[in-house]
Amino acid sequence: MAHTAETAVRALLRAGDSAVLSLAADDPPLTIPRDPAREAARRELSKRMYHESDPSLFQRAMDAFWDWLGKLFNAASTATPGGAVGLVVVLLAVIAVIGALWWRLGAPRTGPTSSAVLFDDRPRSAAEHRAAAEAHAVQGHWNQAVQERMRAVVRSLEERALLDSRPGRTADEAAAEAGRTLPTHTDRLRTAARDFDDVTYGGRTASPQTYRRLTELDGDLERTKPVLTNSHSTPSTAHNARQGAAG
Repeated sequence: MAHTAETAVRALLRAGDSAVLSLAADDPPLTIPRDPAREAARRELSKRMYHESDPSLFQRAMDAFWDWLGKLFNAASTATPGGAVGLVVVLLAVIAVIGALWWRLGAPRTGPTSSAVLFDDRPRSAAEHRAAAEAHAVQGHWNQAVQERMRAVVRSLEERALLDSRPGRTADEAAAEAGRTLPTHTDRLRTAARDFDDVTYGGRTASPQTYRRLTELDGDLERTKPVLTNSHSTPSTAHNARQGAAG
């Protein structure tokens, strides 16, 4: 019934200057002007009974998206050597490159680095951290090896009283503080802290070269003499201090 009514109403929209509607065989024909007929047809077609089987807004949006995607694919396939097969090959190559970059560089960093502390709740000496780092390196666990070697570097500086033993310190903080007493290694300390952050919080994978670089820094720091923070004292102050010591 709804389909019959809809057909009749749509017929009104296709009428010319006027529409002639016969309500029954015995009734005289009823002439309706064009504009009122169109308005009546629109009101009739706006009723819900005619739209119960219409697709939802989401379905229409999805249909439009797939239509657009199909047109885009067809256009790209015609412009790509080899047609659709060539386009598929290009897409697979792009996906392979993206996957390789993701595996090599890790997930993008969306927040500040070094958001957690450098050490856990198990206090260990620098020698213990170095031993743990070497054990991980032998097994090829480079992330853990880099982490333990960085902890060994910082613990060694604490044991030499070049850093105060402060819980909750991050790798970046340790590098910045150590750079003040070991200024010749400031850049290398920052690089080591960044490597530690990358493998610990940035989701990146360490390499043997990263671990070797950190191991060399550990050895060089052991052989480096610190720069005393009061080395900028004036000669007269230093002379007075020597006189006081002699007296």
